[in-house]
Amino acid sequence: MKLFITGISTDVGKTITSAIIVEALEADYWKPIQAGDLENSDAAKVQSKISNTKSQFHNNSYALNTPASPHLAAEIDGITIDLNKITEPETNNHLVIEGAGGLFVPLNDKEFVIDLIRHDYKVIVVSRHYLGSINHTLLTIEALQNRKLNIAGIIFSGSENKSSETIILNSMGIKCIGRIDEEPYFDQNVIREYADLFKDNLLSLGESIPRLQD
Repeated sequence: MKLFITGISTDVGKTITSAIIVEALEADYWKPIQAGDLENSDAAKVQSKISNTKSQFHNNSYALNTPASPHLAAEIDGITIDLNKITEPETNNHLVIEGAGGLFVPLNDKEFVIDLIRHDYKVIVVSRHYLGSINHTLLTIEALQNRKLNIAGIIFSGSENKSSETIILNSMGIKCIGRIDEEPYFDQNVIREYADLFKDNLLSLGESIPRLQD
């Protein structure tokens, strides 16, 4: 099973979500594009928060020096991101793939994060409540549906907002995989607790998710 983790914006909890899913499934982890913070990359953050010994961490296809939109970070590094050079790692394990920012973060002049998502991936949307987040969440889901990509479900991150969550779930008809509360910190123990909570829902995603047809 290949799970692509995307967010409705930046800083909504994709990396913590990825760590929880990696731990729950003892899955491998891959972030195709890392922009900035190379000494403390998202892969390093996930690896520091899991306790299983099965998960493998695969190299970025692009490791860019500047904490900026990938297209700009690549330009500063004097390169252009080429999707043909982003090669999915080979593994017999589950694979968690973490995107960068939201779906329409640009990778180059013509392509965006959404263009990294293949039709055999199951997409998990991470949503965090803030003013405008309903709009961002629904637009994210609709963009995935328009591309006829497989939406496995949504994970809510941060303080609960029942009104917003009800609107999102009822209007789009997608599954809520779980909720990550506003914790004072996330260490291996906290990640393991969430992994245990989410495990059954995540394993059930291995069943066929019908893809929207033309």
